[in-house]
Amino acid sequence: MLSRWPTYWEGRSLSSGTLGNASGLELDHAFIGCAAGAPEGDALLDSGFVEGSGNTHPGQGTANRRFFFDNFMLELLWVTDPGEAQSETTRRTRLWDRLERQDAEVSPFGVVFRPSGGEAAAPSPTWSYVPAYLPPGLAMQVADGTSLYEPELFYLPFLNRRRQRGGNPTLHAIPVRRILALTVGVSRLDRLSKASRIAQQHGLLNYVDSPQPLLEISFEGVAGLSIDLRPRLPLIFRAATA
Repeated sequence: MLSRWPTYWEGRSLSSGTLGNASGLELDHAFIGCAAGAPEGDALLDSGFVEGSGNTHPGQGTANRRFFFDNFMLELLWVTDPGEAQSETTRRTRLWDRLERQDAEVSPFGVVFRPSGGEAAAPSPTWSYVPAYLPPGLAMQVADGTSLYEPELFYLPFLNRRRQRGGNPTLHAIPVRRILALTVGVSRLDRLSKASRIAQQHGLLNYVDSPQPLLEISFEGVAGLSIDLRPRLPLIFRAATA
């Protein structure tokens, strides 16, 4: 729904989560764990967003619906094969735990970063995840030490900021084109992991205390405009000046 209503986020600055930062990394995309088929995504369609192509992840046991923007992609992710999602290769990613949430405080989010220019290292220790669907020689880096009560953090050193979006639409019926920042609401802010604190210190994203998991996407637009997709999705789009 379109609104200018005050929300939990009213008055909180998103400037610390801007896409450009001193770490050499920037936001590439984020995912939200959804039910099978991601029917929650219809809330985006009803609000004027145009859906792009989806894909599947062989060996990982997941599939998605995707919505594209000029410099960002939003992924709605669900489990298609419980066996693959809980396999020896995949289970450490905790995708199963996030997508099949048994605890309402578990964060259903994942945030993915790419190099903003040349080579860039993750700002905190990581472990390598090599899913079957990646070309040989490539691996995702996953932040070590995060909890289920904050988002999973991924670093993809092989991504290029100029990579093509595969012809997917970025022109929506509402004026959301360029994404400026992400703010993640977590219920245990006082127990935020070292990896998440470092990511925030580097300006990669921002965390605030929230009784329930919530993702706010700040976009370049008319200040005051917001699109609140709750309760169908734990997601708010909010306009902010660049």
